[in-house]
Amino acid sequence: MLKLSALLLASFVCYNHAFSHSLSVAESEAVLDPEGALLLKWRVDYTTEKIYFQILISEKAPALNWFALGFSDRGDLENADICLVWTDYKGKDHYEDMHSDDEGRLERDVEQNCNKFYVDIRARSVYFERHFDTCDDDDYIIEDETVHVVWARGTDKLYTSTGLCLPCASSKDRGFIRVRLLTPPAQPKPPAKELHLSVQGVKVPGTDTTYWCKVVRLPKYVTDKPHHIVQFESAITAGNEGLVHHMEVFYCDAAPTADIPLYEGNCFSEKRPNETKVCSKVKAAWAMGAPPFVYPEEAGLPLGGPTANKYVMLEIHYNNPQMKSDWVDSSGFVLRVTSQRRPHDAAIMELGLEYTDKMAVPGGQSAFSLDAHCVPQCTGVGLPHTGITVFGSQLHTHLTGAAVWTRHVRAGTELPLLNKDMHYSTHFQEIRILHRPVTVLPGDYLQTTCVYNTVSKRNATIGGHAITDEMCVNYIHYYPATQLEVCKSAVSNAALEDYFRFEKEYDYMPISYTASPRHNYLSIQPWSPLRATALHGLYTESPISMQCNRSDGNRFQGDWEGIRVPKIRFPLPPKRRNCPRLYE
Repeated sequence: MLKLSALLLASFVCYNHAFSHSLSVAESEAVLDPEGALLLKWRVDYTTEKIYFQILISEKAPALNWFALGFSDRGDLENADICLVWTDYKGKDHYEDMHSDDEGRLERDVEQNCNKFYVDIRARSVYFERHFDTCDDDDYIIEDETVHVVWARGTDKLYTSTGLCLPCASSKDRGFIRVRLLTPPAQPKPPAKELHLSVQGVKVPGTDTTYWCKVVRLPKYVTDKPHHIVQFESAITAGNEGLVHHMEVFYCDAAPTADIPLYEGNCFSEKRPNETKVCSKVKAAWAMGAPPFVYPEEAGLPLGGPTANKYVMLEIHYNNPQMKSDWVDSSGFVLRVTSQRRPHDAAIMELGLEYTDKMAVPGGQSAFSLDAHCVPQCTGVGLPHTGITVFGSQLHTHLTGAAVWTRHVRAGTELPLLNKDMHYSTHFQEIRILHRPVTVLPGDYLQTTCVYNTVSKRNATIGGHAITDEMCVNYIHYYPATQLEVCKSAVSNAALEDYFRFEKEYDYMPISYTASPRHNYLSIQPWSPLRATALHGLYTESPISMQCNRSDGNRFQGDWEGIRVPKIRFPLPPKRRNCPRLYE
């Protein structure tokens, strides 16, 4: 078993104490394995741009001779950046910075960047630290986005770590999780009343993935008087930290007097009442490793009151890869709410593509991008002259989404990105607090890009609401609330009609002029590189149709069809890395 390094332990404890209360430090934790036997804790120091990791191994975890923790693009153990601790057959501990090849076999890095790496048997913990960017080509750059943390363990007796095969470990001894490592520093809990929304004693099905929905009637004190949500956080059943993958609370957007059936069960069950489909307005979202979401002191998210519907719906995604049938769960959210409303109502605005079958992603594509536009004309008529403050963002696609970002442009000059996730996964969606609030003024242009991977598909994936369809959305959280709720685009009707006409008359595809765009997209086969390129050109070069919608669902006055896409005359230069040798 891995041994103790008491001297290093003492130095770590002293150093921890020195900066434990710094405002430039953030702390988080997440369970690594489905059994909950391996807990990853990390502390981010933004001053030094370092992360301090602790792997806490519970007593129910099996003994081991080596443990690997690292990072990869999509959670694979192949081509991963690895920090390894191992004990050789003579009983000596070793700590190494490694990387894996195409087969997942380890090679030692020339530069060793897993620092202060040691084992504490008494605390059953492994510690190490690492810079965000080590400037080493063999190492993963940790950025403010989804990070796939990989791990593996084993009891093999080793004389060398070179050639150690990580994917060769049994399925119970390896895995990955998705987390946001660079979380903002924690904020104090605001004074408020706790509203608990949770399931009770759910017997989780013995399937790999379950989405469980529960409709809840809000308590009378909330429905009688308008409140503000000022914070929300998860409340996970002890021992189920590896089971509960992510959760959301949806407001049921119906008339104040409308009753919503108190359904509880599988979200995709045929028994789910249609009336619950109106429960679709996000009020809270959490994903594994996410800290409490605290609203700015100036604003809170409205909830309740006599003019609002009285129901919300809790949705929980259970991740059960071992398909155990004995899980029982009572997890949920704690919303901190107050009737002493803050100066501003917070609100949520949808940026991205319309939920329409006018857009599609061809099959067989490794990185097909779609741009969505919130044009200056729309922010011009929809935002107050003082603008809005964006403090949070939730990126959203369905199953083929691989990357999402939103660019912010003012008078043709690009400003810093509003949000970006180059390792996005639909299985890890959270409302992320921005490190720095962003001011969006009337006349600003917001361009959201989604990248999709459809390599495993033959037919086109069509835009729409179904999980097998695709979306491209950035839900931005901001204050003060305005009437502008939707600022989304799609290719113009005229341009799409011209495209289908070309495919029928010159490419001899079985297009029907009376059929829906979905039917016509699915009629185009196979999706050759030339056809995929032509479709991409249609989307990037054609005029657009805008959804510039008020909160009541109606568009702002004006002709929103056939609008030209704005030009970004002065793009943001690439971010300069803190690696002097790269610029010598």
